Amino acid sequence: MDKLSDRVKRLGYSQTFVMSNKAREMKAAGIDVISLTLGEPDFDVPDNIKQSAFDAINQNYSHYSPVPGFLELREAVANKLKRDNNLDYKPAQICVSNGAKQAILNVLASVINDGDEVLLPAPYWVSYDEMVKMMGGNSVMLPTSYVTDFKITAEQLEEAITDKTKAILFSSPCNPSGGYYTYDELKSMAKVIAKYPHVTVISDEIYEYINYETKTTSIAQFPEVYEQTAVINGMSKAFAMTGWRIGYSACPEWLAKACEKIQGQMTSGANTVAQRASITALQTDPSEYKYMIDAFQKRRDLVYDLMKEIPGFKVLLPKAAFYFFPDISHYIGKTLNGTEIKDSDDFAMFLLEKAHVGCVGGVSFGSPECIRFSYAASEEDLREAMKRIKDVLAPFN
Repeated sequence: MDKLSDRVKRLGYSQTFVMSNKAREMKAAGIDVISLTLGEPDFDVPDNIKQSAFDAINQNYSHYSPVPGFLELREAVANKLKRDNNLDYKPAQICVSNGAKQAILNVLASVINDGDEVLLPAPYWVSYDEMVKMMGGNSVMLPTSYVTDFKITAEQLEEAITDKTKAILFSSPCNPSGGYYTYDELKSMAKVIAKYPHVTVISDEIYEYINYETKTTSIAQFPEVYEQTAVINGMSKAFAMTGWRIGYSACPEWLAKACEKIQGQMTSGANTVAQRASITALQTDPSEYKYMIDAFQKRRDLVYDLMKEIPGFKVLLPKAAFYFFPDISHYIGKTLNGTEIKDSDDFAMFLLEKAHVGCVGGVSFGSPECIRFSYAASEEDLREAMKRIKDVLAPFN
């Protein structure tokens, strides 16, 4: 008898962690690997946030919180959404979760039945498709490319919506492309979605603050889709709190109640100390943490200049987040030093083994012709990584 469920057999492993673990193994074996795999800020948590955690411990915040989070934190989230996004939410519409990943799963579990379709503009974060599978849904990929700035159009969206469509899930700013949808682009998409009240929008805005051009627009700002939209955000990227595992959703009340019900049977409330520290983070003026964004922008500009010199790479200047997602289709179908490159996963493994630079192939992002590099690393490592890649590819051009 097979002891594993069909559900778990449907799932794949996160390619991000596969490549990260491979890089760690090589480092442990004494190989000098530069890993640009994980989407994790390389900064320490700001001191005022850490102090709030110490205070919470001393104040004995060691018991269960309400399932959707402390009221004070949900109020801080609501105030942040009003301050930064001009969005009106009540604390009852907020559900604080164990990371933004759980917040997305709560929403999917609340709206997806077996066989329902979820639209995924590609490229998408690697976990989206697996999350849909976990909930029994089917992903429908909406392709984009380097030429379209890795963004779908409202027309493309309307063509994809059917009676089976239950949700659309996307990130803006986008992991992995580093792009974002503009106000006008989201307005056009909102007009389309409003025609289909059976469709729920899941808007992952975790990279909201890491935007080098303008303030990020949330699709929830458009009144015609407010009651259809779940806004997802969290503490990991802007506040370098990846290990603290605090995310949240802001939803219409019907959906917020469903998320609370799901979470109540899964994990209950999130870590209480991390919740108290998150109150301080959200109440602090975002300008206090801008030094991290400025550092990312400097690294972005550095890597862009270096990556443009790598033969066979077609690269866009990322406008947000901390990733590059170059098109490397020039190398697909070729054999490099005995390695057949069938797709970008093969190419990423080639770079890891031959250049000792870790990145993530684009297959699990829905873009098999691209690879993702995180530039949340030191300038020294970024310079060396780009040099290694350029050198290892030179004989093949």
